Amino acid sequence: MTTRLWLITGLILLAVNLRAAITGTSPLIGDLEQALALSGTQVSVLATLPVLCLGAFAWLAPRLARRFGTQAAVCAALWVLALGAAVRAVPWPTALFVGTVLSGAGIAVGNVLLPALVKDHFGRRIGLFTGLTMTVMAVSGALAAGAAVPLAGATGWQFALAVWAVPAVLAGAVWGLLAAPGAGGRHRRTPPEAPRTAGGSLLRCALAWWVSAFLGLVSLMFYALVAWLPQIMDARGYTPGQAGLMMSVMLTVGIPLGFVVPLAAARMRGQRLLVVAVTAAKLLSLAGLLLAPAFGWAWVCLLGAATGSAFPLAMTLLGLRADGPQTAAALSGMAQTIGYLLAGLGPLAIGVLHDVTDGWRIPLAVLVALVVPEAIAGVLAARPGHVRPGSHGDSPSKHKRTAAHADDRLVRL
Repeated sequence: MTTRLWLITGLILLAVNLRAAITGTSPLIGDLEQALALSGTQVSVLATLPVLCLGAFAWLAPRLARRFGTQAAVCAALWVLALGAAVRAVPWPTALFVGTVLSGAGIAVGNVLLPALVKDHFGRRIGLFTGLTMTVMAVSGALAAGAAVPLAGATGWQFALAVWAVPAVLAGAVWGLLAAPGAGGRHRRTPPEAPRTAGGSLLRCALAWWVSAFLGLVSLMFYALVAWLPQIMDARGYTPGQAGLMMSVMLTVGIPLGFVVPLAAARMRGQRLLVVAVTAAKLLSLAGLLLAPAFGWAWVCLLGAATGSAFPLAMTLLGLRADGPQTAAALSGMAQTIGYLLAGLGPLAIGVLHDVTDGWRIPLAVLVALVVPEAIAGVLAARPGHVRPGSHGDSPSKHKRTAAHADDRLVRL
């Protein structure tokens, strides 16, 4: 097998592991609460912890890549994820939380380095390979959500949590081969000065902040829905089985769009029309769940299309708004640190609102309202151009020149 095929295999296996360990947990929260005697506060923390970890550990990724090489950093992240998946299956509350932190740390590093890997190794096919990885993430996430309850019923909740260590070990082995001396893709390191300069000075770049805000609000919405949609639909009159299936359907519907949207985004100078279409669908579906829950299946399908498009679009922007793999790693680290710390507020805030109001109407109304700032941030992040370290935003002429250069580099598929 050639190095390029190994890289593609490794990229696919990495994507398999970047969502399943999270989406496969939320359907089991009720089982975990009962089996481990968790309090309401502990349940809310458990729902929020994975997303907070994505933000808390994202900043490490560019530094690990600079110090040890991108492939080695990805390999280490996958082994940490595997360890976390195994530890959280121990029937002890502390082990559950420690394992969740380890899993979240591994996913955080993998999330940040994924756009940099695509930019570095497949820079002329950003749309294709971003779409491929987003599709794999969506498929694995949907399978994990749909299989969680049947697996727990057949084998127990411990196995349903620990099973996700297996693909992490397999992916870690592949990336270990790619990182080994003699491998074709070994020691791909960011020059020591580049990420430090880019990562710090990007904090003064307005476009980088809009990309970060868009990713954060998209992720906030996604993880809040992953954490609470089954409970929301249960309270709206659907059976627990139907409510769990609805979340799986939401994740499944977006799978083809997760491939198509990055391809479309890479062909466009600016992605504002995509942002408007995605946020409009999200606004309509959430408002439908709030005002007309009897049509829940229709709203969930539309919501799946919206969320299944929004996250791949945000991830694609990380590559399109960067002019190279070093900048992509720096932008990805900044956006995911800020974005996921913001997103981590979602499950916790929605859970607290539910407890305070003793219902889901106000939490749903808040989610509807949050679509507005998401749309604004997305439209501004989708402007043509690249992030510029130390800048406060490019002039229109700069955007045009930058977009023209970007178009020259992209291969239209």
